[in-house]
Amino acid sequence: MSVLIQQRCRIHPDREAAVRCPLCQRFYCRECVVEHDGRMMCAYCIGQLAKTPEPRKSSTAVWGILSLTGFLMVWLIFYYFGMGLARVPSSFFGGTP
Repeated sequence: MSVLIQQRCRIHPDREAAVRCPLCQRFYCRECVVEHDGRMMCAYCIGQLAKTPEPRKSSTAVWGILSLTGFLMVWLIFYYFGMGLARVPSSFFGGTP
């Protein structure tokens, strides 16, 4: 804690530092930091976190493959169901009630 008392704010040199930013490791006064995810961080580092895009998953390709697979599965089910009905002998359908 004694190291923090001797430090000055990077933006306001006339003020004592209250917090050390965990990302850039610079010292800031209370007016220059904001709480973010339970940590006190400087505005610059929070801005850099906001600018950093999260890696986007290629969900379009996955959904396309799943859709095509589903369509083929349904088509095969109906195709083989129809082929099974076509193989039923006509005598089965010609009965009297």
